[in-house]
Amino acid sequence: MTSTATTTSTGTMRAALRYPHFRRLIVGLGVSQAGDWLYNVALLAFVFDRTHSSAWMSATTAARVLPIVILGPIGGVLADRFDRRQLMIGSDLLRAACMLALAAIAVLGLPVALAPLFAGLATVAAAPYAPCVAATTPRLVRDEDLPGANAARSVLGPVCIVAGPALGAVLLLLGSPTLAFALNAGTFLVSALAVAAIPAGPIFAPTARVADEPRSSVLADVTVGARALRRHPEAMRLVGADLLCSVVYGAETVLLLLVSGRLGLGSAGYGYLLAGMGAGGVLAPLVAGRAARASRPRVVLAAALAAVAVPLPLLSVSPSLAVCLAAMVCGGAGGVLVEVMTETTLQRVLDEDVFALAYGFAFPAAVAGIVVGSVLAAPLTALLGLGGALTTIGALVLVYAAALLRPSRAAAPALLVEAFAG
Repeated sequence: MTSTATTTSTGTMRAALRYPHFRRLIVGLGVSQAGDWLYNVALLAFVFDRTHSSAWMSATTAARVLPIVILGPIGGVLADRFDRRQLMIGSDLLRAACMLALAAIAVLGLPVALAPLFAGLATVAAAPYAPCVAATTPRLVRDEDLPGANAARSVLGPVCIVAGPALGAVLLLLGSPTLAFALNAGTFLVSALAVAAIPAGPIFAPTARVADEPRSSVLADVTVGARALRRHPEAMRLVGADLLCSVVYGAETVLLLLVSGRLGLGSAGYGYLLAGMGAGGVLAPLVAGRAARASRPRVVLAAALAAVAVPLPLLSVSPSLAVCLAAMVCGGAGGVLVEVMTETTLQRVLDEDVFALAYGFAFPAAVAGIVVGSVLAAPLTALLGLGGALTTIGALVLVYAAALLRPSRAAAPALLVEAFAG
């Protein structure tokens, strides 16, 4: 591990990026995530062009997202048992193959039903990747620089929200989904090369528990991961907070279309609002290191959740795009801050021997939250209207934030993730 210069403030993204091996990991992660976002645009455009069916688009989205929710704990088991460098490289190569298959489907005019199939297979191949990255990061940087490292990882998502779909739209104008699929295959190859550039060795080795003990069943390892989370109420609180932020994001992917229509901006406004969310996510890491060192982390977490929740009603009443953009910036910053605090706390409070197994629950919980939010958005709007839906979702987040500030009920918020953790 390379030490950072003494003149660099600890806990910042700049400090974390002074570690060469971590930089390579971030490069690969950033390239593949940007490719994923442009591929999302191209995939839905391709399916809609072939079917003109919203049902097909919904089925494609489900095939792309649900495998990570279902197989997430299995991905954690793989990250716990096998060399993580080999798993990440293998995952990238399999996903590149799936993208090339999608390109072939588009070029050869093969049945459109193959598109969601290979999209789902790409997601299956990705199952161990996030646990591998999260479990490897503490071995690449010093503990004091973990907040900066996690901030650097978290900021990739908001940046890609802005850059990926924009690039995808340009590619669709210049060529076809085939070009986007092929380019995404290339991003996975670049990611594999970036990980391969990190020397093999103890950084990626399975945990000592796996090396020293007879191999248990997959079900037994999944149970170990669930129990590891339940034994740490602080970790459960944070996973619950991250899950709620994901619910908000999932709902916003649907409701922001209505907000944009209310502002008279159409689909362009939807892009502006998503860009505002991404900009907030880029700003959040500036305070992530300080937040991670706060003497009262529950207060900081509650404040971050309030930043997500309070602006939501404004989106339904303000006639100003500037105000709505400010609300999205605030919400995006709060959501990423919660994500950084969750990642850092999990890495610090969970034993390395069980971290990958526990993360196999925590990461899919966040993805499941996105699915739940997107599914609930339409019926909530039909029942309560746009303003009622946004206010209700915001109120749920604020109730959770208030519960975090009650020491006598410190473990109560963990109930949100108890069912998911088994």
